[in-house]
Amino acid sequence: MRKHKFADTDQPVHWGVLKQLVPYLMEFRGRVFFALMCLVAAKAASTGLPFVLKYAVDSLNTPNSQGSVLLAVPMALVIGYGVLRLFNVMLGEIRDTLFGRVTERAMRRVGREVFDHLHKLDLSFHLDRQTGGLSRDIERGTSGIGFLMRFMVFNIVPTLLEIVFVVGLLYWNYGISFALILLAAVVAYVTFSVKATHWRTRYVREMNQADSSSNSRAIDSLINYETVKYFNNEAYESARYDEDLAKWELARRKNRLSLFALNGGQAVIIASAMTGMMALAAWHVSQGSMTIGDFVLMNAFTMQIFMPLNFLGFVYREIRGSLANIENMLGLLKKQPAVTDEPNATELRVSQGLIRFENVSFAYQPERPILHALSFTLAPGQKVAVVGASGSGKSTLVKLLFRFYDVTAGSISIDGQDIRSVSQLSLRKHIGIVPQDTVLFNDSIRENIRYGNPNASDSEIEQAIDHAHLRGFIDKLPDGLATLVGERGLKVSGGEKQRIAIARTLLKRPPILVFDEATSSLDSHAEQAIVSAIAQVAKGHTSMVIAHRLSTIVDADNILVMDNGKLVEQGSHQQLLAKQGHYAQLWQRQQGQSKQNPEELSQVG
Repeated sequence: MRKHKFADTDQPVHWGVLKQLVPYLMEFRGRVFFALMCLVAAKAASTGLPFVLKYAVDSLNTPNSQGSVLLAVPMALVIGYGVLRLFNVMLGEIRDTLFGRVTERAMRRVGREVFDHLHKLDLSFHLDRQTGGLSRDIERGTSGIGFLMRFMVFNIVPTLLEIVFVVGLLYWNYGISFALILLAAVVAYVTFSVKATHWRTRYVREMNQADSSSNSRAIDSLINYETVKYFNNEAYESARYDEDLAKWELARRKNRLSLFALNGGQAVIIASAMTGMMALAAWHVSQGSMTIGDFVLMNAFTMQIFMPLNFLGFVYREIRGSLANIENMLGLLKKQPAVTDEPNATELRVSQGLIRFENVSFAYQPERPILHALSFTLAPGQKVAVVGASGSGKSTLVKLLFRFYDVTAGSISIDGQDIRSVSQLSLRKHIGIVPQDTVLFNDSIRENIRYGNPNASDSEIEQAIDHAHLRGFIDKLPDGLATLVGERGLKVSGGEKQRIAIARTLLKRPPILVFDEATSSLDSHAEQAIVSAIAQVAKGHTSMVIAHRLSTIVDADNILVMDNGKLVEQGSHQQLLAKQGHYAQLWQRQQGQSKQNPEELSQVG
C-alpha cells in the first residue's frame, strides 16, 4: 500500500516562506495596520487588568478612619476592571474581523495562482503526478496559510508582546527579582516545549500514517465489495483491517504517553514559576514592602502569561507543518513548463486549414526517438488517416499538433504559420479532438456538451446533438439532457461517451478536427454509428484520423502508414492495397481476425 505523505516536521523550519506570503497580504495593508493596532491596544488593556485588580483589592483592604471600608473606590475599580476586560475582548473581535478577510483573500489568491499555474505546466508533468497528492498539496498549503496567519498573528505575536510588557512592568515596579523569575520560567517553558514537541513528532506521524493506512484499507475493501464477495474473503479483509487498527492503537498509545510527558513537564515549569513568584510576593508582603493587592497581581500576571503558552507545543508543531505544507504548494509555482509561448507569439489565423509536417523528429527521452524525419501534408478540407502498429508514433502526432510537446527537429505549420510562433491558446482554439478515451465531468450530459463552448445557447447544443446522432439516446433517458454521467462518465457506455465527445467538439466549431482512435474500444454496432457521425462531421473540415481498425478509414482521402516512427507508405485505400506493402498486410491480418466480417467488407466495396 502506498505510504501517505505528511509534512516532514523533522526538517528545519523555513521561515523564508513568510516572505513569499507578504505580497499576498499587502492587498489590504490598511486592514493589516489597523488589525495590528487593535492587537497592541488589546494587549495593553490585558496588561493593565492585574493592576486594576491590585488597586481594587488594596482599596477593599484599607479601612477608613471609622474602621469601615469605603466601597466607592473599589466599586469604581471593579467597574473599570469590567470595562477594561470588555474593551480587551472587543478589540480582539475587531482584530479577528479585520484580519480574517486578509487571510481569506491571501488563501484565495495563492490557491488560484497555483491552480492556474498547474494548467500551464506541460503534459509530461501531469503524466508523472499523482492527482490526489497534488490536490492534497494545494489543500494543505492553503489551509496552512490560514493556520499560520491565525496563530502567528493572534497567538504567538500577542503572547510575545504580552511577555515583553509584563516583564518590563515587573522590573519597573517591583525590581529585577520578579522579572527574572518570570522570564526564566518562560524561557524554560518555551525551550522544553520546542524540544519535547520535536521529540514526539515521530509518534504523531506514526499515528497519522496508521490512521490513513487503516482508513485506506477500509475504503479500498468497501469499493471492491463485489470482488471480496466473489472470492469469499470477508474474513481475510477483516483480519487485514484489524491488523492496521492494531498498529493505529499502538501508535495512539505512544502518542498519548508522549503527550503526557509534554504536558507533565510544562505543568512542573508552570507550578515552579508560580510557587516562586507567590513565595517571593508573600515574603515581601510579610516584610511590609508589598500589599495584598501586589500579591494578587503577581498571581494574575503569572496565570495570564502561562495560559496562552499552554498551547505552545501544539502551535509550534502545527506551524512547522504549515510552513512545510505552504512551501510544498509554493514549490509548484517554481516548476517551469517545458513548452512556452515565444515573447512575440502571434494569434493563429486559419484561412484554409493547410497543415504541413516537415522533417519532424521527436523523442520523449533523447535515448528513445519516436519519430524520424516525417514529412506529409493535410490539404484543406481533406480527411487524412494515420495507421500503423501500436507504438509506431501515431498518437504522438496529435500531441505535437496540439503542442503538448515541441518537435525535436523540423516544424509543423498551419496555413504557413509555424505553430511554435503562435500562442498555444489560439492554436488549440482552432483544433477540436475526439480522443480515444473520452473523459467526462461528473455533471449532466448538457453541461458536458456545453464544455466545448461554455457560452453556447441551448439551440446550439441541440444542433450539436443532432449532428452527433445523440438524439435517440437522449430521448430514451428519463432525465434527458439533465442526466448525470457519473465520475469520468462511467454511467454511460463507450459509444455514448464518444458521441457526447463529438457533440462537444462540434460546439467548439474548430476548422481542424482530430479523431484519435475514437472507435478502438467500441463494439461493431457502436463503431458503425460513430464512423457515420465522424464522416458527417468531418465534411468541409481538415481532419486527421488516428485509426487502429482500418475498416473505419477506407473512405479517407489519404492514408499515412507508419512503422517505427517512420512514414513508410501513403495513398488511398485502393492504392495501398494494390502496393501489397505494410498497409495490405495490416488489412489482411485484420480481415483474418474478423473472419471476413460482412459489415467491414461492405465498406470496401
